[in-house]
Amino acid sequence: MTISFPAGAYTVLAPATSANLGPGFDALGLALDLCDEVTAWVPEDGKTTVEVTGEGAGELPQDETHLIVHAMRETFAELGAQPAGLALHCRNRIPQARGLGSSSAAIVAGVTLANALAGGRLSRADEVRIAGRLEGHPDNIAPCLLGGFTIAWTEAGGARAVSLPVAPEIRPTVFVPAVRGLTAHARAALPGAVPHADASFNAGRSALLVHALTGAPDLLFEATEDRLHQGYRAAGMPETAALVARLREAGVAAVVSGAGPSVLALTPLPSGFDLGGSWLAHTLPVFSGGARVSAGRIPG
Repeated sequence: MTISFPAGAYTVLAPATSANLGPGFDALGLALDLCDEVTAWVPEDGKTTVEVTGEGAGELPQDETHLIVHAMRETFAELGAQPAGLALHCRNRIPQARGLGSSSAAIVAGVTLANALAGGRLSRADEVRIAGRLEGHPDNIAPCLLGGFTIAWTEAGGARAVSLPVAPEIRPTVFVPAVRGLTAHARAALPGAVPHADASFNAGRSALLVHALTGAPDLLFEATEDRLHQGYRAAGMPETAALVARLREAGVAAVVSGAGPSVLALTPLPSGFDLGGSWLAHTLPVFSGGARVSAGRIPG
């Protein structure tokens, strides 16, 4: 396949995401209106450079090992063409390693930007499949790519997902701690098997959560109950577990966001509720439509 790369740039807005949402482990996710903004172009000098401002500045790689570059290279490989070099300018707003999908946003940014630079030959379903393979599980990449509330699954051909509209009165709030977490450590805390009763419980609550998020917010508290993963992870992030417990005791539909340590609340907090600790609260609208790519301008 012959691909001529454009002289101009493309920019993508890749939203933060919250996965699991309580019972929907590795399947359900929500896109939040807090976006990383990445501009990419193929430079004439054939070199790869990455400039990062905001979250992760001074910490993230600035060469071929950057996750966005890796995702772009993998996408170009599927298309059968590789530019010699890539130039990226990243304006990061999603907190790193906090359970808000920063790595998924990077992967989605890479896949969508490579597709745009290659002339948009891939469908959204193709992008879901590639990003799901790179991430390993599709619960974060699905809402980032599709927006809204998503249900994702993996079959023989790879990751697939659908997006559903969220009831307009739902205004998610995330509580972000100063400390970071690692998804690998959170997954390591999970047992190899769970009781059948717990699996059955979560199946029912996940189904109820679809109904609650799309049209019955009054059921969100019951719908966000979980027995599959949050309890097993609690010892590794005690402050997170304690905040979730206090919020739920106050009647708030609160869950661990992704693998943590951030907390997501899907219903309002009671007046005067004391968060305690060093939590930063952000009320974020649901991000509809998914990652948005547009013609950009080469910085400088």
